[in-house]
Amino acid sequence: MSVAGGLVERASRRLATRTTRRSFLTRVGRGFVALTGGALVASTLAPERAEANHICGHTYTTGSCPHPYSPLSRTDRWGYPVHPKFGYPVDDHGNLYVDRSQSRRKTCQELVPDVYDFVHHPVYGGGWSRCCNNRVRHIQDCCSRSKIRINGDASVRGYCHGKRRVFCITYQELNVRC
Repeated sequence: MSVAGGLVERASRRLATRTTRRSFLTRVGRGFVALTGGALVASTLAPERAEANHICGHTYTTGSCPHPYSPLSRTDRWGYPVHPKFGYPVDDHGNLYVDRSQSRRKTCQELVPDVYDFVHHPVYGGGWSRCCNNRVRHIQDCCSRSKIRINGDASVRGYCHGKRRVFCITYQELNVRC
């Protein structure tokens, strides 16, 4: 056996003993893609980019709408911000909402155009549901006529009504077990 062959075998054994089968195969697959497809393709398979779930049930393509607990932009059924873990109403600063003297704006319809002055008249459009932590989570698209989404790149078409496009997303936790 050549010296190079022995080095590769020892490196492979060390890698295999330090990792699970799934992570080992992921690393081998990424290495193979990098070797055959180039670094650009391999970078898209990096775990922080490929996984990138900023909220359960949503594979990252569009960022969350502005929210006191961003990127966990949980809202109630009327579109007002709530605490992402406990579900109690919060004001625009993330404090427990207890008094009408506090500022509490609807996330999509009121907060988005205040933060992004080029977004006019956003509304909730498309949406879908996923099972997260044994409960149904409804993910909602905040749609506008802006050709730029919150990420700064081109907005996504086809999920919103009319000529609107997805600008950002929010979610609701439903009291339905899955």
